[in-house]
Amino acid sequence: MSDSKPLSLIIPPEVDAELTPLTRAFVLMLFVQIRQLESRIEILESRSNKPTPQNSSIPPSTVHTHGKPKPKKPKSKKKRGGQPGHKRTLRVLVPSEQCCKVIPLIPTNCRKCDRILEGVDPSPIRHQVCDIPPIVPDFTEYQRHRLYCCHCGVTTCAELPQGVPHGQTGARLMALTAMLMGHFRQSKRMASEFLRDLLNLPCCPSLTVKIQKQVSQSLAAPHEELKKALAFESNLHMDETPTKQADIKAWLWTAVAKSFVVFAVFSSRAAQAITELLGENFQGIVNCDRAKMYFQLPHLQWCWAHLARDIQAMIDSKVPDRVEMGEKLSKQLKVIFERWHQFKAGEISWDEFRFRAVFDAQKFNGLLYEGTGSHDSRLRNQCKSLHTHSEHLWRFITTHGVEPTNNTAERALRPAVIYRKLSFGTQSESGSRFVERIFSVMGTCRLQKRNAFEYLVQAIQAKLSNQPAPQILPAP
Repeated sequence: MSDSKPLSLIIPPEVDAELTPLTRAFVLMLFVQIRQLESRIEILESRSNKPTPQNSSIPPSTVHTHGKPKPKKPKSKKKRGGQPGHKRTLRVLVPSEQCCKVIPLIPTNCRKCDRILEGVDPSPIRHQVCDIPPIVPDFTEYQRHRLYCCHCGVTTCAELPQGVPHGQTGARLMALTAMLMGHFRQSKRMASEFLRDLLNLPCCPSLTVKIQKQVSQSLAAPHEELKKALAFESNLHMDETPTKQADIKAWLWTAVAKSFVVFAVFSSRAAQAITELLGENFQGIVNCDRAKMYFQLPHLQWCWAHLARDIQAMIDSKVPDRVEMGEKLSKQLKVIFERWHQFKAGEISWDEFRFRAVFDAQKFNGLLYEGTGSHDSRLRNQCKSLHTHSEHLWRFITTHGVEPTNNTAERALRPAVIYRKLSFGTQSESGSRFVERIFSVMGTCRLQKRNAFEYLVQAIQAKLSNQPAPQILPAP
């Protein structure tokens, strides 16, 4: 690496006049080496200061659990488990009337003198043991008789009753298999081994694929019902994660409403995916990160969890202008969210929170405007972007019911992210449809505190009987 600066800028003229040619060459060589070492140090520091969920907008799910940094607080000296004085937790005994068996154990002889004992204890010590019975599959055989007509010579075979599947798998078994492969994130092979070893059912991976397709068809109508309902929601939380369909890169999107969740797999992360999911005339507020494809939506609430990490990254950058601005923004951010937590805890009313928070938001915007004049180009661009779109920062202050973070969508997406990491995506179009439908139904049932297994059974039975699927949206 050579230096392009004139000699007079490296060695002052008064010093250069006293140097011999050999000394001058040696000083220049040292200067070049120093520049090379400084460049190397800068590269190594940039590698060591990789962005993390703590100092950037990278979501926490991108870091493996075992790869997360250890907490800075000192290790506690307390022993594991419950501490002295903690509230004791006991398993509540079920009423004796609900037990399958009640076996009285009455001693016959005194344990000291061996004399015969008589009577019963009015309040015996109750000891209950819970177990599962041997699992025996419930096989139902339908004998379809084929009879010959003596008049016309045609044979007629009896039809299966309505609702009986043409295959060998009933609705409850289909629902269980679908939950194993979707909600519990088991592979086709592991699901088939579970059915074979625990339920004593003959099963192979190909049968689970067939069941997956049947369940996916049963959930097509409920999934479409959820998608159509998104257009009428006033507030949604949205997020997306990369996935794969065979060898093609795809994106798994989620939109979380108050009482339901929708997942959808699209081949693109572009704005067109949002239009397909929400419709062209969506007017609600969307909680999201600052990705550009969301800019087409009229009302956004940017996630402050992402913003807080970006502000921390300014402080950790060691660039003086960024550190100074990051500390100012962080201090003002703490003030705003202290008021927010007071409101959430019921310590102040909504009107009082909004009245105080508006002034705090104005101070924050003032700091952003100050940052637009920074000499540091990165800081200047960050502050300019936030200040230009500052209305996306404060909708949780101006609109009651809007959250300041997008944690709701990230929590909903986490099971799907784990599924993707275990399965490496799907292998076909039908597999992608199953993933989006099963996760939509399971997430919706969880929000509604509804039995997901029973809903799956009802949806499958409706499909087998050619009946409409049960309603998944709560009654208005």
